[in-house]
Amino acid sequence: MLGTGLLKGLAVTAKNFVGSYTTPERMVTVSYPEEKAPIGENYRSFPFLVSETAEDPMGTLRCVACQICEKECPPQCIYIEKSKDKKPDATGKQQFYPAIFDIDTSVCMSCGICAEVCPFDSIKMDKVFEVAQSNRFQGLLVTREQLAKSNAYYNEIRPVEAAEVDARLAADRKAAEEKAKAAAAAAAAKAAAAKAAATPPAKPDASA
Repeated sequence: MLGTGLLKGLAVTAKNFVGSYTTPERMVTVSYPEEKAPIGENYRSFPFLVSETAEDPMGTLRCVACQICEKECPPQCIYIEKSKDKKPDATGKQQFYPAIFDIDTSVCMSCGICAEVCPFDSIKMDKVFEVAQSNRFQGLLVTREQLAKSNAYYNEIRPVEAAEVDARLAADRKAAEEKAKAAAAAAAAKAAAAKAAATPPAKPDASA
């Protein structure tokens, strides 16, 4: 019959049109920015620096300014200046820290290589995507103070990955503490042995 194909096509269109209003799974349109669709854990935007606490982000940065991320960055958008002095990190070990840590997000391509090569788990990929600026130079050049975010925030946006990192860092800290205790015990034993060797033997009693 002439026009059957057209009617079938209109029926499919009508079915999809009605279904888009009645089937929850098909209601894909979100009234952004009033409504926001959930973001998956593996989504990544730009890097951020992990600090141990939110109260003192600059004083508890995991970054030791090793500059590996700066060297490995394909578009060379990371700029780091190492500090002249050292300060204790979260484990109490004296470490350098970044006096300057800038990322030019106008150049960054969110590849995540910086996070992959970091040996201290100090730089991770954020999930913030609303980063539009009216000034493409100062507005998109992100400084150390803006990059620093707490480990609690990292656990909030990437709970699975952050839990693995926390467990690994905790194991490393425990191993370091045990090694330090063993070294202290060995040093104390060596000092005691040296002291015993230096002490002259008691003279026999002449009246005996």
